[in-house]
Amino acid sequence: MFAAFTMLIFIHFCALITPGPDFFLVSQTAISRSRKEAVAVVLGITVGVMFWSLLALLGLNILFEKMAWLKHILLICGGLYLCWLGVQMLGSAFSKKPLTINTDLQLSKSTASCFMKGMLTNLSNPKAVIYFGSVFSLFLTNPVLEHLHAALFVTISVETLLWFLFVTFVFSLPACKAAYQRSVKWIDGISGGIFTLFGAFLITNK
Repeated sequence: MFAAFTMLIFIHFCALITPGPDFFLVSQTAISRSRKEAVAVVLGITVGVMFWSLLALLGLNILFEKMAWLKHILLICGGLYLCWLGVQMLGSAFSKKPLTINTDLQLSKSTASCFMKGMLTNLSNPKAVIYFGSVFSLFLTNPVLEHLHAALFVTISVETLLWFLFVTFVFSLPACKAAYQRSVKWIDGISGGIFTLFGAFLITNK
């Protein structure tokens, strides 16, 4: 039982550290905006992971087996959102307007916006759809873990939160911010390109 539990935690950690939309969004927010806004993104992503975990516990893989078209629609919707996010970043990269500093009121509104952006990015993340709909769900069918579902739900949620808070801390360090200021257009352009290409791949890949 302990071995199976530990293995699932390890697999989830491997899924977390593999670069994807969640990682790029957290790092880009931490390095280009404030740590507070990046933490809001992290909280949004964590809520998204909690949602997917709950669906997996309720039998997400069975639903996808009986309604394969639903998984396809989710991936397309996710691709559209990632494309939209990427275009926003590309627009910022090619914009000639100088960076402005938010007021406290603007920062408050931006924090709420960052939370929603983090949650929507995770919910539309194809990695999350595939991972929770297959690998994670298959582990849950292990009878050894039958009585540990609540513990798994909490552990996976906390693991996600701690990892992305670590990413936030690293990318919000002064040295990272200074490097960002020197190459802001390139970083935003590359991030936007990655999001757009990833989204386009999901929409066109059948």
